Amino acid sequence: MVNSFRDRLFNRIHNAHLIYNTSWEDPRIDRQLLQLNQNSRMLMITGAGCNTLDYLLDSPARIDTVDVNFRQNALLQLKMALIKKKVFDNLFEMFGDGCCEAYHNIYDSVRDELTEDAQKFWDLKIRYFSASKRYRKSFYYHGTTGAFAWLFKSFFFQTQKDLEAYAMCLIDAGDLEEQRDIYAHIEPLLYTRSFRWILKQPAILAMLGVPRSQIQLLREQYPDGLNYYFENKTRQVAREVGFVDNYFWRVYFTGSYNRSCCPNYLKAENFGLLRSNLERVHVHTQSVSDFLKSNPGVYTHFVLLDHQDWLADSDDLAEEWQLILENSQKGSKILMRSAGLALDFLPEMVKKAIRFFPELTGPLHKQDRVGTYGSLHLAEVM
Repeated sequence: MVNSFRDRLFNRIHNAHLIYNTSWEDPRIDRQLLQLNQNSRMLMITGAGCNTLDYLLDSPARIDTVDVNFRQNALLQLKMALIKKKVFDNLFEMFGDGCCEAYHNIYDSVRDELTEDAQKFWDLKIRYFSASKRYRKSFYYHGTTGAFAWLFKSFFFQTQKDLEAYAMCLIDAGDLEEQRDIYAHIEPLLYTRSFRWILKQPAILAMLGVPRSQIQLLREQYPDGLNYYFENKTRQVAREVGFVDNYFWRVYFTGSYNRSCCPNYLKAENFGLLRSNLERVHVHTQSVSDFLKSNPGVYTHFVLLDHQDWLADSDDLAEEWQLILENSQKGSKILMRSAGLALDFLPEMVKKAIRFFPELTGPLHKQDRVGTYGSLHLAEVM
């Protein structure tokens, strides 16, 4: 009964909302592992689209990006339309600053470049970028993950007065020694009894895009519980990974990026290359399996995010892998992340068909600027 309720709640949230307003995987690590070139043909899950544009800087031959949630694709399409318009400042105002006075005029200037589904979504939601709102005055405080970030700030920064000051100092810290000193003050303020309770609530986990199958993985591999997992991961990134260019955490603390700390698609020096490569990106609203059924071919790279966790207890897992293997070649690379420490749940036929490279992913995982996943995996088809 409890599991059924959690599944219904998750599906209701996921099927009715934009979930991710920014990508939560570190593309600097991905590109080191993927080694993309002009012959690469990628299939990836869209998410927020930031990393699609990051990979595009390596000029692969083609990127097919898929997502079952059309709102995620609408987000990528808006970014692409703004890049195509050739006005970098408009792109940065919208997605760097997170809000601007002229947001509606900017949107009107690119609306015709969007698909019908994307137009319908943004016609209703373009106000996310409004600079005149009293509350949530940033695109990055919308969508369900953004709403959680805003709720977190609203509650904890108000009730724990020192927490906001320490958080701002943390993202501006000059070195690891300073970060560690600051985080020593943050941790007891952050992980209070009330926050530990919040992190266990199904609605909160659903807002963060964590399905029941992934929660179960966490419980199996982290016997000390979900709270231990979150505390451990937060401590790792705050104490061991430099914050000078950690735009992932900056955007949720502040609601914006800045010119020196932002995703690569928001850097002026990359704008021309992105624009020239833009036609290589093809966006599809469907599942990985449905896409491969209707678009068979040889793909050299697959980027599956933490999607395997979502299918861990599903019969769809074997079907998806069968299609991936049928549409790959010897040496095709598959990049995955997991909340768990291992991908033991993969079907046996998959384990026999691919090999992993822990000697590469282990050290890089420790450098991940996001720091919220339990493990990183690079597989190669044998």
